[in-house]
Amino acid sequence: MNRVVHFEIYAADPERAAAFYRNVFGWKIEEWVVPGVWIPDENRYWLVTTGPDEEAGINGGLLFRRGPEPQERQAINAFVCTIEVDELDGYLEKAQKAGAQVDVPKMPVKGIGWIAYCKDTEGNLFGMIQNDPNAA
Repeated sequence: MNRVVHFEIYAADPERAAAFYRNVFGWKIEEWVVPGVWIPDENRYWLVTTGPDEEAGINGGLLFRRGPEPQERQAINAFVCTIEVDELDGYLEKAQKAGAQVDVPKMPVKGIGWIAYCKDTEGNLFGMIQNDPNAA
């Protein structure tokens, strides 16, 4: 099978977005620097490490958004990443304190767990899911 192996988060302000994801999820985000090569601001790229290589999951990147900002209540025109968390209520609170807004409140996914969707500081939609086979 073909698997998703990398994601990218687009941002008007990558430094602000990096701070958000570091603060909420503890991700390691570092600017990718090629020694001796000057990279224009609009082409800067940050590498996102979401966890140890030996654990399930993928890593990604963060870069300047090219194109229009996401619009309120418009159709999603990109992939939406969902992040597994151990306690959804706590992460919803943490995300909101870091500047996120809840777009779809916590709801059960029968037999799977609890899910909610938020918008980050850049207007990007992301999901958070807490595994709970008893969710109904």
